[in-house]
Amino acid sequence: MKVEAKVLLYLGLFFGIMNAVYWNWSLENAGGVMMFAGMLLCFLPGSYYYFWSRRMKARPEDDPNATQTSGAGFIGTFPGTSIWPFTLGMGAFFVVLALVFGIWFLIPGLGLAVWALFGATAEGRRGGTH
Repeated sequence: MKVEAKVLLYLGLFFGIMNAVYWNWSLENAGGVMMFAGMLLCFLPGSYYYFWSRRMKARPEDDPNATQTSGAGFIGTFPGTSIWPFTLGMGAFFVVLALVFGIWFLIPGLGLAVWALFGATAEGRRGGTH
């Protein structure tokens, strides 16, 4: 996780420097705030990854002398197909529509989201369709 942490922290640093330059030269607030949010969105997972990378043993990806075979290992099973992520996405879509077109869209949106969460939980407990 050290590589991922370094990439995100350097990207956050880049956004921070560009934010300072942009904010001072353009004197425009919206772009500066969005670039500041981008900087925070890089620093947040980057610092989390850095925090945990110091407490974990080194992975093969972090070793500069690692070979391709040192990263090979057991590949587990992949989850089966499910309708619940689509249902949750449609529920979130209706919730966003409620912000734009009217509060009444919130009823089917929250209904779909709750239905998807219960369905995904039940499917996860019983093992899916396979």
